[in-house]
Amino acid sequence: MNHLETIHCITLPTPFAVGDVNLYLIEGEKLTLVDTGPKTPEAWQSFQSQLNALGFKPGDIDQVILTHHHPDHVGLADYLKEDKIPFICLEYNLPWLKKDPDFFAHHDQFYFTVYKEMGIEKFHKKAMERVRGYLDYSCTIEVDQIVKEGDGIAGLPGWYIIETPGHAQGHLSLIREEDGLMIGGDHLIKHISSNALIEPPPTGNTARPKTLLQYRESLRKLIEHDVKKVLAGHGEPVEHPVELVQLRLLKQEERADDILKIISKESMTGFEICQKLFPTIFLKELGLTMSETLGHLDLLMSKDQVTIHQVDGVLYFRAKEVITNECK
Repeated sequence: MNHLETIHCITLPTPFAVGDVNLYLIEGEKLTLVDTGPKTPEAWQSFQSQLNALGFKPGDIDQVILTHHHPDHVGLADYLKEDKIPFICLEYNLPWLKKDPDFFAHHDQFYFTVYKEMGIEKFHKKAMERVRGYLDYSCTIEVDQIVKEGDGIAGLPGWYIIETPGHAQGHLSLIREEDGLMIGGDHLIKHISSNALIEPPPTGNTARPKTLLQYRESLRKLIEHDVKKVLAGHGEPVEHPVELVQLRLLKQEERADDILKIISKESMTGFEICQKLFPTIFLKELGLTMSETLGHLDLLMSKDQVTIHQVDGVLYFRAKEVITNECK
């Protein structure tokens, strides 16, 4: 048996509904920080205080691995870059982390198309303003090392990267081979189901990523890689990840069945379906609820259970077997 590194959990406040975020400091051959927390004075003060209590200061950190680009996981990189600490992540995150204007023009056009197709074009401008507000808590950095599926990390022998897209297109998780421990970011969280968020493809591509289908495949990777425990980006560690993965997959199937029932009698837009699924919160959390709705429609379409027709750029969905029966 090799020596297993000491891993410290640093929990920071966020201004988001998800609540506190967990960072992980690994005492390996290199002192490695996984994720940084949001860019707020409160988070930075808490981070320094907890780091000092462990006997370290920010400049002692040798490298930072970012699980994905969401602001609650990357914002304090703006503070850490002052110490010339190298940042490591998947390639998809680069334009998000340096706030590339060309990417965000592509980003806004992508969402305009999606919102129009879902029948909510009128909410596009407000949604983009909200995204810009979230970015205030993010960072503007250059990435020093791009990693991909199967890569190891210098200074962390026995650890390797797996790509776990779904919640975010550029999401990675780290696995320690010896004991099956995973540091999983937002991939698998004990107390809430991670939303497979609608996100744009890289600049130059137009095809919408099927994020829930991606997420389901990424969940199955935990079984394939024999993960025994997950240190999550929010909440408590997941002690029995395979059981939770199976539960999450089942709940997704059940929600897809709920949608099938909703569209069994008439064609509906994505927004109309969203209102039926989330009658009390669909406007307050439009990005989350529309991602959930569209993801489960993708799941139904992957099973050839839905038919789609378009009217003036708006998509209408209906359960396929109903139309088939009516034609008999």
